[in-house]
Amino acid sequence: MTPPTFASLPRTAAAGLGIILCAVAPPAAATEPLAHLSRAYSATCGAACVGTQTIHVAGVSYAYRSLGKPSGTPLVLLNRFRGTMDEWDPAFLDHVAAERHVIVFDNAGVARSGGEAPARLSGWARNAAAFIEALGFSQIDLLGFSFGGLVAQELTLQRPDLVRRLAIVGSGAGYVEGANLRAKALEVATKPINDDKDFLYLFFKETPTSQAAGRDHLARLRLRSDAFVERVSESAWKAMLSAGSDVGTPETSLLRRVGTIRQPVLVANGNEDVMIPTYQSYALAQAIPNARLLIYPDSGHAFLFQYPQEFGDELLRFLAVEAKP
Repeated sequence: MTPPTFASLPRTAAAGLGIILCAVAPPAAATEPLAHLSRAYSATCGAACVGTQTIHVAGVSYAYRSLGKPSGTPLVLLNRFRGTMDEWDPAFLDHVAAERHVIVFDNAGVARSGGEAPARLSGWARNAAAFIEALGFSQIDLLGFSFGGLVAQELTLQRPDLVRRLAIVGSGAGYVEGANLRAKALEVATKPINDDKDFLYLFFKETPTSQAAGRDHLARLRLRSDAFVERVSESAWKAMLSAGSDVGTPETSLLRRVGTIRQPVLVANGNEDVMIPTYQSYALAQAIPNARLLIYPDSGHAFLFQYPQEFGDELLRFLAVEAKP
């Protein structure tokens, strides 16, 4: 397949790509008990070997992993464009899961999960909410990375009752004047198959230290014996592009709506993000009334995997305030 070029995609899709996750199937009642989450979590190998579980919601099978002790307000992670739960760095997950209950999952239509990925951003958010409620949670903390940041904002706007605190990392608002996706980044991100060189370009800054951190990150991902047995299909990532286009114009940008978010929000990014220009993080933090902004040095889109402990500590401090006992 010949990958689409920047020029061949609608301007709204190009602008909206800066942020990505997954979804499908309408919300439904829980079909499996919360006790399912108590499956043993290994303190010795952690995220690299924790088991994959499934839960069925409205005929869709969702694959997920539960890390840390199932207590308090859980932290649910929403992933990036073309990302599966295998792409969360074990170093980051284990650091956060040492203090918090963490849930990672493949949304509907993505990798290990069934169903069909929706073409609208609202569908990704609805499906994420359906999954969360099926696990028995009435309130969560939410972290969205890249495309997942868009989904996280949409979910918070749709269901403010469900989200206690929100972290938006390596993400933005969709369209931001003068700070939209670069042509080369889109071309690389939509290749049929990406190699390590592509990944290092897209996610880490082009400095020796950042590139070395990127290679270390990739090595950690491969510690898991069943890593990448399921990839994001072409139809699913194209649905992500379509969903991103929902906020890809000046009229539809999330900047027009996020002012109604009242939850505490942590916005964070690297200081040179080629996927979603870092200025989008500034714009988002300015538009959300109760937001704080963190920018990490010598890093790009995946700064959280370059600084897994440092950012993990900041995230834990942010989430610790008024956490449920």
